[in-house]
Amino acid sequence: MPVTSSDLYPVSRLAAVQEATAKAGLDALLLTPGPDLRYVSGYDAKPLERLTCLVVPAAAEPYMMVPRLELPAAEASPASRLGLEFVAWDETDDPYRIAADRLGPAGRVGLADRMWAMSSLRFREVLPDAEQVLAGTVLRELRMRKSPGEVAALREAGAAIDAVHRRVPEFLRAGRTEREVARDIAEAILASGHETVDFVIVASGPNGASPHHDVSDRVIREGKPVVVDIGGQLHNGYCSDSTRNYCVGEPPAGYAAYFEVLRRAQEAACAAVRPGVSCESIDAAAREVIAEAGYGDYFVHRTGHGIGIETHEEPYIVAGNGEAMEPGFAFSVEPGIYLPGSHGARIEDILVCTGTGGERLNDSPRDLVII
Repeated sequence: MPVTSSDLYPVSRLAAVQEATAKAGLDALLLTPGPDLRYVSGYDAKPLERLTCLVVPAAAEPYMMVPRLELPAAEASPASRLGLEFVAWDETDDPYRIAADRLGPAGRVGLADRMWAMSSLRFREVLPDAEQVLAGTVLRELRMRKSPGEVAALREAGAAIDAVHRRVPEFLRAGRTEREVARDIAEAILASGHETVDFVIVASGPNGASPHHDVSDRVIREGKPVVVDIGGQLHNGYCSDSTRNYCVGEPPAGYAAYFEVLRRAQEAACAAVRPGVSCESIDAAAREVIAEAGYGDYFVHRTGHGIGIETHEEPYIVAGNGEAMEPGFAFSVEPGIYLPGSHGARIEDILVCTGTGGERLNDSPRDLVII
């Protein structure tokens, strides 16, 4: 069965958010366009200088402030199923003042984590007595625990990006530049069912030692490994993210040895996933394998990040995060080894914690692909 908008943005979510807002001691959440607004309402609103804001009071009826010219789009979105009042404002109105007057006195309000500074400062003007905190303090507990519908959407995203990785050997050839290859990969991401391309990293030779290299005009050469990290967003708002490794011809001396270490590290971290274990213990499982092989100084980032309607969200799989895994947590496992000036490698899958362990949502080959 295909995942529906109702599966991903259920009507019950708004009540759960309102309950969490009250429990956190906030008077209201103020959610402007971005991931928080989309998660709560399903409305993928345009970020404009004109205010769109879902106001979720802890003890009163929520309402959506929208510019009148955006009202048709708001009413056509999944937010229309929530029973919200849409408060349309005109060009000569002050929407911040309207929102504040309707909300009334407030001691603490949660602002969308991605709210523009101009909106945050205007809300401070019209709610001068209100302490501003991040809405993420309320929403993180809900967003981390993916519903079955959300897991299905992430599984669909994983299959779509796997299909792109299987096509990468069509594009990688000696003599082409990273940028040329990336352009073909971006087209393949859209052709696979993604609505947008979030990023394409094609890092050949020494560029592979930079985890977030992006692309350049470097020419791909035989015998030089290439790290390909790609992701996008499906029409339903859920994201993909996967990294695989390629080489045109045989890789250089020493590469196969540390790639095998990396493969074992990624397997160890994936095997460590189960309810009740800490996020940092999964990071440690990968890091210990790499450190024991003598490459500890060359693993320079966390092992993973949560994923959902954002490519990077909580939970983070990193030392210091003692939060316990729960069924529904979805996140990447992506250890890497990076040798400055030479090359690097990273293997990345998205996993979801189930009742008994971890389920990989990617299944394209993880071994080095020799073209």
